[in-house]
Amino acid sequence: MQIHKNYSLKNLTTFQVEAFADQYIRFDRMDEIFGYLSDRPLENHRHLILGGGSNLLFVENFEGIILHPLLKGIEVIKERADHALVKAMAGENWDDLVEFTVARGYGGIENLSLIPGSVGASAMQNIGAYGVEVKSAIDSIEAISSSEQKKVTFDPNNCGFDYRFSHFKGDWKGQFIITAVVFKLLRKPDYVTHYSGVQETVDKIGPLNLENLRKAIIKIRQSKLPDPAEIGNAGSFFKNPVVSDTVLNDLLKSHPDMPSYLQGDNQFKLAAGWMIEKCGWKGKTIGRAAVHDKQALVLVNPGSATGREIFELSEQIKNSVIETFGIELKREVLVVQ
Repeated sequence: MQIHKNYSLKNLTTFQVEAFADQYIRFDRMDEIFGYLSDRPLENHRHLILGGGSNLLFVENFEGIILHPLLKGIEVIKERADHALVKAMAGENWDDLVEFTVARGYGGIENLSLIPGSVGASAMQNIGAYGVEVKSAIDSIEAISSSEQKKVTFDPNNCGFDYRFSHFKGDWKGQFIITAVVFKLLRKPDYVTHYSGVQETVDKIGPLNLENLRKAIIKIRQSKLPDPAEIGNAGSFFKNPVVSDTVLNDLLKSHPDMPSYLQGDNQFKLAAGWMIEKCGWKGKTIGRAAVHDKQALVLVNPGSATGREIFELSEQIKNSVIETFGIELKREVLVVQ
């Protein structure tokens, strides 16, 4: 366990903005977490549990405690004729897990290739891409209750999974430290290639299999999204809004070319990036913050932007989308202020 005071968080988030935490505690083992909690109850202290830092924007210094579990390990704990159970510790890099499962012929998360972040954060956020959400592959989630200081195992059906959301991000925020996630993966993969451009990209690479589908997803992501190692960003900054068919029909009267995707029950998902681009934000720079020139859904830190500057840019984008379309965009990124 490592405890630091007035600790810089710049290199712990993919936005790479400067912010300091009053205290930063790194845990490499489970017993360190229990030891810390038994000596220092968190109930009366502001605290935040940090994962891979790929979905956070610190707008100012954090007056509280950052808990950073970096538990490592991936193992196959059960293999059956039709599926395998793979347990990954919360501190593992998400894409390393995807690579591990694809190499062994286990299907279910290959469409989530190259998403930045940690395994623990993947469950908290219910990450998704190219027609797949991680909730569909989760068998169980292991955590530590910060108040009761005991291990807890969650059934995914009880975690409130929704679009880029779970109870860990909502009502349970800060109450549980996710330590591991167990995934139920298919030995006979059910390939998901209907998302625009996926099947065509696979066809250019070779026959449809897990390895080629992963390569296709990576190729598509790299063509559209900036690498956080090269330019600070958190991927999609806003969620794609979901509206009723009535709202959609009204929007189509003024914007007949607006793309939409049926979600069931007369609900349609709209493309937030398309709306932001129509408002003229794609590639635009305000101060030291900017909108990516290839994907308007991505806000970037070209070098020295502050969290406040990126946040204020997002506010301007939200307001212009409301003015143009009457739709309020919700942030996918967690803004900490």
